[in-house]
Amino acid sequence: MTTATAIGSLPGTEQRDFDEAVRLVLGELPDLPHLPELPGRGATASMTGRALAVVAELGVDLQPAGWRLTGGGSGIDHRRARSLLGQDLDTLEEQAQGFTGTFKVQVAGPWTLAATVEKPRGDKVLADHGARADLAQALAEGLRAHLRDVRRRLPGLQRLVVQVDEPALPAVLGGKVPTASGFGRHRTVDLPEASAHLEWVLAAVVAEDAVPWVHSCAPGTPLDLLRGAGARGLAVDHSQLSAADHDHLAEALEAGEEVVLGVVPSTGETASGPSDARLTEATLRWLDMLGLDPGTVGDRLLISPACGLAGASPTWARQALTLARTTAANL
Repeated sequence: MTTATAIGSLPGTEQRDFDEAVRLVLGELPDLPHLPELPGRGATASMTGRALAVVAELGVDLQPAGWRLTGGGSGIDHRRARSLLGQDLDTLEEQAQGFTGTFKVQVAGPWTLAATVEKPRGDKVLADHGARADLAQALAEGLRAHLRDVRRRLPGLQRLVVQVDEPALPAVLGGKVPTASGFGRHRTVDLPEASAHLEWVLAAVVAEDAVPWVHSCAPGTPLDLLRGAGARGLAVDHSQLSAADHDHLAEALEAGEEVVLGVVPSTGETASGPSDARLTEATLRWLDMLGLDPGTVGDRLLISPACGLAGASPTWARQALTLARTTAANL
């Protein structure tokens, strides 16, 4: 049976919005709910802040230019990010009592962190070979402790999925990440190093008996590299796929791996937006193009909204999750 899920982010700026978001995903996505992310609550709830709350043994603080390694202890904003994650997990634990299915959590990947976090003296971690390795290893180690905490809070959990978000990976590999001055670009990262850092993080997920997925909504993401690094699920936006992407996704499905297809628009839609029938037809056309039978793909294909629900209205966010669920049921 085809399953519905979502990428992670949802609209909202207050703690009560997070409480409602948890109720929403548990109600609308019963087969694969996830820990919501509400970046509208500020830097401590952003993709980077959320991941830094997980990172082990590295001090970080929030500067006017963004998150920066301190070279020492954690700053007040880093402690706030960790506290907020703990509060959110408390809310999840309270609302998901008795949950016994599959659950998903998300974390920014090592290359997206390297491209968004600065070194103690400025410029991105991406500029320093040693610093980016240290950050990736600290993420892997912290993620293991985080997953143990999630399992403790959801003792009936049957399967845990970890979605590693890497929207900055194409820019890292293409030498398109700007330097601190804004006048230059950081050098490209070699493919073996890019793969190795991802492998550390994905291997930590597997070591905790969880399933590693990688998500990127950026065009040009090397899906073959993600699979080679250990990803057993790929989450993509249908509208961003290239011809090569279609081939890699078909190979993944044929190999028994999972693909999350973001077919529901994330923003700019109203109540007169696409129907589940139209989305079902689009998905079936995509499978036909790949030469795959929906019956043989089975539960390896999942349906989700596209990336970016944090920018949607609460009304559309709810409708998008409903459309994902009904489209998956149709399939």
